[in-house]
Amino acid sequence: MLNFSCEQKEEEKKRPNIIFIMSDDHAYQAISAYDERLIQTPNIDRIAKMGMLFTNASVTNSICAPSRATILTGKHSHLNGKTDNHFPFDTTNVTFPQLFQEAGYQTAMFGKLHFGNNPKGFDQFKILPGQGSYYNPDFITKNEGNIKVEGYVTDIITDMTLDWLQNERKEEEPFMLMYLHKAPHREWLPAERHIAEFTQKEYPEPVTLFDDYVGRGTAAKEAEMNLLHHMNWAGDSKVYPKVMDELGIPDASGWDKGAFQREVGRMNETQRANWDEVYGPVNEAFKAAYPKMTEEEKMKWRYQRYLQDYLGTIASVDENVGRVLDYLEANGLMENTIIVYTSDQGFYLGEHGWFDKRFVYDESFKTPLLVAWPGKVQAGSKSDEMVQNLDFAQTFLEAAGIEAPSDMQGESLIPLLTGESDQWTRDAVYYHYYEYPSIHMVKRHYAIVTKEYKLIHFYFDVDEWELYDRINDPNELKNVYEDPDYAGIREKLHGELDAVREKYGDSSEISQRLLEEYLRQFEIKGAQGFKESQLQEILKKNTSLK
Repeated sequence: MLNFSCEQKEEEKKRPNIIFIMSDDHAYQAISAYDERLIQTPNIDRIAKMGMLFTNASVTNSICAPSRATILTGKHSHLNGKTDNHFPFDTTNVTFPQLFQEAGYQTAMFGKLHFGNNPKGFDQFKILPGQGSYYNPDFITKNEGNIKVEGYVTDIITDMTLDWLQNERKEEEPFMLMYLHKAPHREWLPAERHIAEFTQKEYPEPVTLFDDYVGRGTAAKEAEMNLLHHMNWAGDSKVYPKVMDELGIPDASGWDKGAFQREVGRMNETQRANWDEVYGPVNEAFKAAYPKMTEEEKMKWRYQRYLQDYLGTIASVDENVGRVLDYLEANGLMENTIIVYTSDQGFYLGEHGWFDKRFVYDESFKTPLLVAWPGKVQAGSKSDEMVQNLDFAQTFLEAAGIEAPSDMQGESLIPLLTGESDQWTRDAVYYHYYEYPSIHMVKRHYAIVTKEYKLIHFYFDVDEWELYDRINDPNELKNVYEDPDYAGIREKLHGELDAVREKYGDSSEISQRLLEEYLRQFEIKGAQGFKESQLQEILKKNTSLK
């Protein structure tokens, strides 16, 4: 019996630890392992240097809560129930942390979950309510009730993570740790130590900043994500409400000034003084310049303000990822630990004149993915295979030797990570976005994406198809769906799209049912993020409901 116990303990030690690091809305363009033009992220890059960088990683549905539900369940949105940020997560789903806990792993979650207040399968958790706050955030905890912690959210989440690793983790058992950052989610408030530096930086403009959407369909033209016309002046660009009033800038969204007061208003006296010391002069300079600024100059100004704050929040993420990596190295935990860095989706950093996400176009659809597993994954390696957040659950389960439920829909990345890419069979991924009509007004659509092409169907109030050549048109500026040179490719992709929808259990009937349920919610709760008149116009144009 003693011998069996020793062997069992030895086997426990062989099972890898897993640290899943995820930020919110972290664009791959804002990680220097992918692109060095905007920011240096040396600590996140360390993960790529130790392991593998995925260049074609993507999401199944580019919006926060649905992405997280897909990660936890290994299922597409139409099956896990979390199709958008409004519908509740189906709590009957089995999540991969539950399976880890049942298999004897220690499990913990710190940071942003986004939905629910009692995540299943965790021995310990401290999570932000909803979106959370950058300064002096509240937390929902497993053992302490609801608490408020003084400080900056990225630092606090890391403090909690390191405290668990140091003081609660049992050394003799493997662990699965989810370390989840709020940053760089809107509204972007950098830490006090970064605001002076980043408000002085100037960034190169994307070539499509002033995109006119010629060559695209209705969806790109009608989306409400333009930096100049749809981004909040106070909440996003940090123009003080009193300055807006002095300049006659209206609160067009109806929640702009409120967003500023909600976030900046959480600061204590010292934090606010440090903030005003930097942003006060920014406001004074803007107030002096604004009356004579052209529309083009306003757009350029807003782009710089946006990136200064957005990238300033990422600076703290990178620093804190470094703190965790340093701890692992100092405590001998690097050798048998899988370390993942990703985001819940991509994000627009001025490309096409946009911010936010939602579209299947690359900046939104693609997500950063860096995976280190010393001794298993070749250091400095890269993969361009079509992988998705759908695959994370099965990857972790296989690595830990835990059987995955048969209804999970992803594919384990282990063959790619361990140099057996000939065992990888997928060459296309499926995408479906549902949250429309809603804030940002990105139309409902589904798509199939390969390394070379992207076929998209926009539906509900339009019935439009788009086809993009990802190799020859990387900025996705020309819809070639009607181009006779692409007729063969179009027909081939239509067949593959039908097949992949059948494979994942999606259909037009399901889309119709979800749409009707969504519209019923508006009758009950009212429209969110746009005017009721807009909804009525959409319903008049509807091509889907009978």
